[in-house]
Amino acid sequence: MSTSPSPYTEQYANPQGPNDGRPTGSQIIKDYGLENRFSGRVALVTGATSGIGLEAARAIHETGADIYIAALEATKAHNLIEDIKMSSKGTGKIELLDLDLGSLVSVNDVVRKFKSLSGTLNILITNAGIMTAPPGSRTKEGFDMRFGINHLGHYALTAQLLPLLIRSSTPDFNSRLVAITSSAHRFSSIRWDNLNLTQTDDVWTAYGQSKTANLWMANYIDRKYGPRGVHASAVNPGMIWTGILDNLDPVTSEHWKNDQSLMNIMQSPAQGSATTVWAAVSPTWEGKGGKYLVTCRIGEPLKDMNSIVDPGYATHAYDEEGENRLWELSSQLTGISVQET
Repeated sequence: MSTSPSPYTEQYANPQGPNDGRPTGSQIIKDYGLENRFSGRVALVTGATSGIGLEAARAIHETGADIYIAALEATKAHNLIEDIKMSSKGTGKIELLDLDLGSLVSVNDVVRKFKSLSGTLNILITNAGIMTAPPGSRTKEGFDMRFGINHLGHYALTAQLLPLLIRSSTPDFNSRLVAITSSAHRFSSIRWDNLNLTQTDDVWTAYGQSKTANLWMANYIDRKYGPRGVHASAVNPGMIWTGILDNLDPVTSEHWKNDQSLMNIMQSPAQGSATTVWAAVSPTWEGKGGKYLVTCRIGEPLKDMNSIVDPGYATHAYDEEGENRLWELSSQLTGISVQET
């Protein structure tokens, strides 16, 4: 398979809805000949008990890597390990960790648990997230649910695991962070003076702010820690009708279902995992990062702000000053910083 920055241009050219010719995560593994090539490597994926996270974990397991799935009540998903093993010929082990990203206590517990189980971490995928929440909903520490779960919880997890990512990096395979963002980042940059959105309960502002934060965290890590062997990419997985969309308001949901152009770009969860898997394992991204990725390529600037089918990045997507400020603020809000050795 080519290390071209756009290897699947033809497959994405004319989308026809879920299960069309666009690649899946597992197809990425096969195309690059990575079956059982990652024996001894370790990946941690959040929110991977369903949807695109599960499909990304399933595909990466085919590489032979050990997979750790961290999610809400993950250990209650008794059939998950067998489900992955039945569809994968990977030889790596699968471990489940209970993680509540809305609780920094839970995040800290998972970090300790993971470190007791593994002295290696090569791939971290911050996939978990929520879109909707009841007005005024807060995390255990009092943050807006979207910002707290989608960003601050992942910041706390990542900051504590960065030293392990650094130590695990090798010349053959630099460690990788894949942060899941969304085209919805266009709806809001960071509301520095109102992070908890006390004057609005608008779902798109709240979700958009958190997805900008995901994108900025990846940019910051690649810039700051790339020279130390940890590269990060922000992935927009595209449109997938998974559980995150189940609580859309009925008017929006019905409108989307009647929009044929939108339905055409919808993907199955397996297809939705493709760009995540591509960023996490393909040789294309060896020793590189700091980009917004979509449809297995580097994303382009947003052309139409009002078009939900335009997957491009907003003008605020790359903002070094904002990225630095967000990292420092996240450290202050969580009380967690990178303990470099």
